[in-house]
Amino acid sequence: MSHPASPKTLADWQALADGLMAEARLESRAFIDDAFVEAASGETFDTLNPATGERLARVASCDAADAEIAVGHARAAFDGGAWSRLAPGRRKKVLLRLADLMEANKHELALLDTLDMGKPVASSLGDMAGAIGCIRYQAECIDKLYGEVAPTGEEALALVLREPLGVVASIVPWNFPLMMTAWKIAPALAAGNSVILKPSEKSPLSALRLAQLAREAGLPRGVFQVLPGFGHTVGKALALSMGVDCLAFTGSTGVGKQLMQYAGQSNLKRLYLECGGKSPNLVFADCKDLDRVARHAAEAIFHNQGEVCIAGSRLLVENAIREAFVEKVLAAAEAMQPGDPLDPESFMGAIVDETQHRRILDYIRRGVEEGARLRCGGEALEGRGLFIPPTVFDGVTPAMAIGREEVFGPVLAVFGFDSEEEAIAMANDSDFGLAAGLWSQDIDRIMRVTRRLASGQVFVNNWAGGDQTMPFGGVKQSGNGRDKSHHSLEEYSELKSVWISLSS
Repeated sequence: MSHPASPKTLADWQALADGLMAEARLESRAFIDDAFVEAASGETFDTLNPATGERLARVASCDAADAEIAVGHARAAFDGGAWSRLAPGRRKKVLLRLADLMEANKHELALLDTLDMGKPVASSLGDMAGAIGCIRYQAECIDKLYGEVAPTGEEALALVLREPLGVVASIVPWNFPLMMTAWKIAPALAAGNSVILKPSEKSPLSALRLAQLAREAGLPRGVFQVLPGFGHTVGKALALSMGVDCLAFTGSTGVGKQLMQYAGQSNLKRLYLECGGKSPNLVFADCKDLDRVARHAAEAIFHNQGEVCIAGSRLLVENAIREAFVEKVLAAAEAMQPGDPLDPESFMGAIVDETQHRRILDYIRRGVEEGARLRCGGEALEGRGLFIPPTVFDGVTPAMAIGREEVFGPVLAVFGFDSEEEAIAMANDSDFGLAAGLWSQDIDRIMRVTRRLASGQVFVNNWAGGDQTMPFGGVKQSGNGRDKSHHSLEEYSELKSVWISLSS
């Protein structure tokens, strides 16, 4: 999970950032019906650089009125058929063009995410590769996923067709702004739907730049729209809209539960959720190269400042190696300190905003009060910006808040276990089931434990591995949706049964 090498230096990135700001090139208006417009109310909100506290832009703050307008245009575009009934090969060509434009502008897109939410620019560049790869993968799936011919007698022909759902609203988080956007909109657009995107109010800038590229790529009018704003205003309006056929969301479990209620209160719209996590990372004593495993265990929680839904925030270590292994994790963490997000050498950047910063520090305080052993970190860095160093607690129990609740920050909770059964029970003792890791050289153990972990995805002798062919999603209160792979494209399609009588 280490960052890809950046061809640019800190000075290069700073110069690019200065140029963006000096030239006032940051688009901050909503994108509705193929045009950038102010919110109907005229309201705006500030988006800030968490590494410096400086304002980046005043962004249009959309609400219910804007949602109603956008839904109307999305429905008209869908019913008009310029995209929904376009030949699959032609839809593919447009989305591949969009991916090419993203590739050509990847440094600017990466920089926008870094400035907006504080992540290291090298990490943002890695996100761009994932976002572009997702668009290309889903585009290529368009003309390769077939319908079905059901088995019948000679008197009939039975077809099972895949058709677009209609209007899809996508609500995406702030921690991987453009990559999560791609995971949501690519399969929905590939299936022929009209898409309304609500980016997080904490990181809206790359989504608005993407809208410019989508228009340039040739997406028809009204097919893709972007409504920046808050969850309780425009997000709620989209969730309650009778004109939205499907809602896709990545974010907290609490908000996911609210959205389920809104779907039921409105038109029983289809709802795909990718929610919170408290992912266990199991390390058995038979591992080889414990230094390598410790480095990966540290990266699993400290990557992206721990602001990751699948962060390996619960480290379960067999007690026979626990003391020695924790020392190795501490040594690895020492090399992962936060730094200037524009420095390609920084492993960690800034926490997204003051609210999240306070939340993380409050969990650290509770960890100390509840009796966990603080091994490193634990205090915010002094000076400008919202920085928290890698923090490790040992001796954590399942009753402690840091052992059960999603912190969404660089805070690692270490548990010990003595047996395989104990490890499995401890790993599954959670409301969440988004991801799990397993480190062992025993193939029999790997197969036994992997099958019994209550998780939507299990990483064996790695963390966060996989590519676009692997579906991403969880079980239990981590949600029911699946991003990536052809499975996500299928989610945004409706099955239609057609029975054709062949008798005279």
